[in-house]
Amino acid sequence: MEWSKVIYVFFILMSLTSTAGFLYDHSSTVLFIAGSLNIASTILKIGVRNILSAEIFAGSLVADLHLVPAFISLEIYNNLELATALAIGAVIANAFSLALVLIESSKVKEEY
Repeated sequence: MEWSKVIYVFFILMSLTSTAGFLYDHSSTVLFIAGSLNIASTILKIGVRNILSAEIFAGSLVADLHLVPAFISLEIYNNLELATALAIGAVIANAFSLALVLIESSKVKEEY
């Protein structure tokens, strides 16, 4: 088992589920946690050299560029509708990244 890949997928899943948690609870704390986890996930993707690494990295950047403005719009402008709409975009981007990770994992043959 590759522990680096476990940590990598862990942060992708945590970001996705935390953002989905915001859609349920509408708490700025949950949105901050989701954004922080997604930024950590993006940082982990910087040095990856896999088949679909550029696409996975781009999906993570899209999610970052949804979650940061969502947090700002919720905290500064108190606009819950805009924050929710941006969080939905981040969920879609994270689901896209997760789908690409699963596709990439199915293409890689591990030898035991």
